[in-house]
Amino acid sequence: MRAFPGVRRVSGLRKEELAVLAGVSPDYYSRPEQGRQANVSRKVLDALARALRLDETEHAYLVDLAAPSPAYPEQCPAARPRPVADDDCP
Repeated sequence: MRAFPGVRRVSGLRKEELAVLAGVSPDYYSRPEQGRQANVSRKVLDALARALRLDETEHAYLVDLAAPSPAYPEQCPAARPRPVADDDCP
């Protein structure tokens, strides 16, 4: 009997299968995927990379994707709020 029975519409791993291979619960795997968890440990990212058989470049990209982004990125000055000067007020 297969661990995850049922007809597959597409090839590849199901979310639940990937979670099992990485040693995490399917719910834990879903949280960062859906943006419900900001911080994912490096240990979990490494386990996911192993389960997905990622090479070094792909692994590094996964780690970069999971890293928290700064509130105001330096390369995007337009994202910063403009300070209001006294002479700007009517």
